[in-house]
Amino acid sequence: MRRLVAVVAVTLVSVASLTACGGGSSSQNGGDLPTKTIDITIKGEDTDPSGQAIDVAVGQRIELVVTADKAGEIHVHSSPEQEFRYDAGSSTLDMKPIQAPGRITVESHTLDKVLFTLVAR
Repeated sequence: MRRLVAVVAVTLVSVASLTACGGGSSSQNGGDLPTKTIDITIKGEDTDPSGQAIDVAVGQRIELVVTADKAGEIHVHSSPEQEFRYDAGSSTLDMKPIQAPGRITVESHTLDKVLFTLVAR
């Protein structure tokens, strides 16, 4: 019986360590994909996009290109959270890649409005 328990324990530890090492290559997590550019237009209270879901790969670089009529702030509810200030006119903001699958809300703090939701896969 002890031998069976030992074999099961060794098998579980082996499977766990293989799983932990399996997801680390950049080709599996979006690192080799081109940068995802998301254009954001803010005019007064109107935004484009306005609440849509946008697909990204886990680990993919993301660039926000903001065209706005006045300065403001964007908040990304990722882990860790990210905040960006932008000026009136055009600004390019480099986000840190999303590290885990899930849905990440991106909002305008200035307008208190959801711009879009990233769907990381």
